[in-house]
Amino acid sequence: MNSVWGGYEAMIDEQGRFTWMLPFWQQTASRWDRMFNAGVRARYVAAQKAARHMVERRRGLIANISSWAAQKYVANVAYGVANAAMDRMTRDMAYELREHNVTAISLYPGLVRTERVMAYQFFDLSNSESPQFLGLAVAALATDPDIMRRSGSVVVAAEIAREFGFTDIDGQQPVPLTLDTA
Repeated sequence: MNSVWGGYEAMIDEQGRFTWMLPFWQQTASRWDRMFNAGVRARYVAAQKAARHMVERRRGLIANISSWAAQKYVANVAYGVANAAMDRMTRDMAYELREHNVTAISLYPGLVRTERVMAYQFFDLSNSESPQFLGLAVAALATDPDIMRRSGSVVVAAEIAREFGFTDIDGQQPVPLTLDTA
């Protein structure tokens, strides 16, 4: 699972404002830089190193964590563009890896209850997921004997839970988000 990310730092400014949803011209440029350096670039480098071993073994799964923000506006420009870059990178990786029997997917979680999400208390957590839920989805996908059919595609973690019959660690079954509900 390739999930490193930046850009969530300094979401509360000196005036106590929640900055995440400010228009792009009021966002700090460092948010963009963090999303692309500690997000897209870091995942590229991690995938590059992992792919070398997977190609050698002629099997593997690269699950790049992305989000619906790649396909629709969700709160700010930098976040959307960085996620769109992740999805495009995944499709291109899948193209190059296919002949080596290595799968690359974009895996979309719902709202994940990370420490930062929990600390901000701005989010409706009624359909949220634990951080471990994505790991359960990747583990399930790794057992799929026909995983290559998914290569280059977007996969929703909550849909995988339903398909493979598992729940989150708290026993909840998150409802899969769609383009309309994200």
